[in-house]
Amino acid sequence: MKQILYIVITLFCTGVFAQNQALFDQGNKLYNDGKYAEAIDKYKAILETNNHSEALYFNLANAHYKLNHIAPSIYYYEKALQLAPNDKDIKNNLAFAKNMTIDAVDVIPDAGFSKLLRKVTDVLSFDNWAKLAVASVILFVLIFLVYYFTYSTFKKRLAFITSNAFLFLAVISLTIAFHKYNVNKKDKPAIIFAQETVIKSEPNNRSQELFRLHEGTKVQILDTVNRWKEIKLPDGKTGWIENEDIKEL
Repeated sequence: MKQILYIVITLFCTGVFAQNQALFDQGNKLYNDGKYAEAIDKYKAILETNNHSEALYFNLANAHYKLNHIAPSIYYYEKALQLAPNDKDIKNNLAFAKNMTIDAVDVIPDAGFSKLLRKVTDVLSFDNWAKLAVASVILFVLIFLVYYFTYSTFKKRLAFITSNAFLFLAVISLTIAFHKYNVNKKDKPAIIFAQETVIKSEPNNRSQELFRLHEGTKVQILDTVNRWKEIKLPDGKTGWIENEDIKEL
């Protein structure tokens, strides 16, 4: 019975993959023919099967960009960048799309220790920092055993120094991994989808208007209260926006 179930699941997954590949190829052909709206429909049909890839998001963003859809193009470029953070084509196209936005928001740069910590943290992903910590602990234990059982003074000294170096690396890697985890947990980027939206001082329509934002602007979500979200801009400004005017990445 289990074998039959496994075969059925395998055939189903193979069929879905083949169907998605066909939709992707059809979308690419429509895109090359200048039929961008039809291409978008094909790409979105793939997303409905919970299939995600940087290539899919990238092509979807390109199609929206061709139609001057500011918010969707930036949104899907950002989605593609989440999966391929070092892809130069995605970064370049995202920069072109951001040139279409209205809001000019200054970014507060990191300085001093914060800048150094961010650079070090971004060298590896959370998973890789955690793997490095585990590997360092294993190497520490193995080399410490060498230190414990060897009788040569030179080897004992070398093993002691090396084992402590791996122990130090394990502690540093684990610390950075936890820091990376907390940073990722707090990171809730979103894109403004409303052509123009009013940012309020409190989560209700009666509160004071602080400023206005336009489609395509990227913000951070800080909190959610009923149908409102508290957002923060790269320049440090905060306020409340209605849920339907924003789309979380």
